[in-house]
Amino acid sequence: MTTIDLVSYEDALASYDPVMGLEVHVELGTRTKMFCGCSTELGAEPNSQTCPTCLGLPGSLPVVNAVGVESAVKIGLALHCEIAEWCRFARKNYFYPDMPKNFQTSQYDEPIAFNGYLDVQLEDGEIFRVEIERAHMEEDTGKSLHVGGATGRIHGASHSLLDYNRAGIPLIEIVTKPIEGAGERAPEVAKAYVAELRELIKALGVSEARMEQGQMRCDVNLSLRPNGTEKFGTRSETKNVNSLRSVERAARFEIQRHAAVLSSGGTIVQETRHFHEEDGSTTAGRIKDNAEDYRYFPEPDLVPVAPSREWVEELRKGLPELPRVRRNRLREEWGVSEHDMQSILNAGAVDLIVATIDAGADAASARKWWMGELARRANEAGTDLAALEITPEQVARVCALVAEGSLNDKLARQVIEGVLAGEGDPDAVVAGRGLAVVSDEGALGTAVDEAIAANAGIADKIRSGKVAAAGALVGAVMKATRGQADAARVRELILEKLGVEG
Repeated sequence: MTTIDLVSYEDALASYDPVMGLEVHVELGTRTKMFCGCSTELGAEPNSQTCPTCLGLPGSLPVVNAVGVESAVKIGLALHCEIAEWCRFARKNYFYPDMPKNFQTSQYDEPIAFNGYLDVQLEDGEIFRVEIERAHMEEDTGKSLHVGGATGRIHGASHSLLDYNRAGIPLIEIVTKPIEGAGERAPEVAKAYVAELRELIKALGVSEARMEQGQMRCDVNLSLRPNGTEKFGTRSETKNVNSLRSVERAARFEIQRHAAVLSSGGTIVQETRHFHEEDGSTTAGRIKDNAEDYRYFPEPDLVPVAPSREWVEELRKGLPELPRVRRNRLREEWGVSEHDMQSILNAGAVDLIVATIDAGADAASARKWWMGELARRANEAGTDLAALEITPEQVARVCALVAEGSLNDKLARQVIEGVLAGEGDPDAVVAGRGLAVVSDEGALGTAVDEAIAANAGIADKIRSGKVAAAGALVGAVMKATRGQADAARVRELILEKLGVEG
């Protein structure tokens, strides 16, 4: 890979002001494609989910997917957009090998939703408003598989294979207006915007928005202008970035790269860029044409879309509680700080905690286990919390066992370990591993007597008023019972037997 010159991030911001534009493609969760009846199910044999329409064969005619239109309106409403009373599709013409029609059916100057905004919260609680230019409907392209090269890209490949199963999948493209004023926080704003947008899309139920599966991907447009000036610089467009962390890294890298080029007297080329996960760098793709070069013209085979005002208002009334409103409500209900709520959000634990509470746990216990033991295990495994092999219902059962005194925290961690290892539900793990708390007063009394007898010096200290020394005897009893005693009850018994007030 060619070495790319960079300046430090601090030096870049000392001289230049970043301006961003984010284009997010969301793959809708419809059962069929945008303009035909082919299935959208993932994992099918290549080219098995195609028909004359999505292959662009002569004589075939497209029909608009009504659910796709409804999803587009819902997204527009949730983004505080105006919904067009009348709009239409256009043909976007360009040569692209995995677009069988050699044009993409999209929307150009007449999008279904426009002029909106999304407020996002940064990690320190600051709210930043990102203005939305448009949200429009279009179809996805097919997929190229380049064979024989070292990188999986076309360069160096011996041949390419094309899979058109994805061609025609419904997409909504959400385009921001130029994002100005973020300064050094521009990469953080980009990440926070995509994160908030993903939560919104999931809340609407129009897509699972799994970035790692390509259901949501972001193009990061970035330019720099000298501090104190108004004119935008030439932009680059880093394509198909598919994780929140990568969105932030791509923006940061491009700021440093642009600054290096400009500071050395060079000129930024308007082009697409490829993002590389392994080191966070970008490399040149193709020279980026202007919109006029796509030769847009109205799609002659599709009638215009004209959502009635009554229908739009009906959809508006049916919108779910939006993510930021919901988080603020939950934060108040749970009694946590904005910082703690942001940590819960960053960990992807909000829905898991809610589901655990719905299954019977109290809010404090649900947060404790998901953000403590389970977050630690997810981090060690290099996976997301939601990918752990434990359900909210199982976590709620662990909380219940602790609350009723059948488990202490140490034993509960072992139960969680067993559930994650596939040993069954919490009750099965408790039985299989013999992990229940020792609650037999006789057995506990015997263990306490033995600990006192074996540690006479410590017992004398406690009798003389040094109650803190009881901790050593509690530890001895816990060791003798393999951690299966109730530590609080053990301490009470020790003090009782030594005739000391707690």
